[in-house]
Amino acid sequence: MQCAMRDRWRYAAILAVAALILAIPETAAGQLGLRPAEQWIEILERPERVKGLRIEKVIDRLRLEPESVVADIGAGTGVFSLPLASALSPAGKLYAVEVDQGLVDHIAERARNAGATNLVPVLGEFGDPALPKRDLDLAFFHDVLHHVEDRLAYLKNLARYLKPDGRIAVIERTGVHRRRDQRHMQMTKDEVTGWMEDAGFEPAEEYFMFGDQKWFVVYSRL
Repeated sequence: MQCAMRDRWRYAAILAVAALILAIPETAAGQLGLRPAEQWIEILERPERVKGLRIEKVIDRLRLEPESVVADIGAGTGVFSLPLASALSPAGKLYAVEVDQGLVDHIAERARNAGATNLVPVLGEFGDPALPKRDLDLAFFHDVLHHVEDRLAYLKNLARYLKPDGRIAVIERTGVHRRRDQRHMQMTKDEVTGWMEDAGFEPAEEYFMFGDQKWFVVYSRL
């Protein structure tokens, strides 16, 4: 009798956990990786990781004008956001877009401490950057697009915020995810190019800065 009761309780506990998992939106699971902001901050701000990003060289390749309006999509902890804002004049603007309020707050605090008055933290939506204006010169993705659930839909929504001569820069990892539960986040450069074409963009420039670890392509309108 006691064994049967234990089995029933164990089964109920399993069902409860499953219900909690199913209650999380699929897009949230894909984009946030089910990690709290504190864990993301620890992961994204590791000194060895930041060193390998080659931030200054990447920003140099973006060829930003001082008064450009730029969106750092999936800004994380602002590792790229703060240097991008510094590359712009006070008349320029950097939107740091995140879907996690904890990360948005973290970026806002970093911007205040750095005196980056041209940095605007934005709480985006899973399928739309939800920017306050449609005035973008450049949208920048670094190691982020693979987290987006419906990439084509997101890119089409993003395109509405870009000026007629606006560009989209994408840096993504190469290779295949070894963990089976992460295979859905695997995508190729050719796939991204196809989604970009459907959204009205084509490859304009490609940079080879990361060996065979990452690819870096800037897209402009067709």
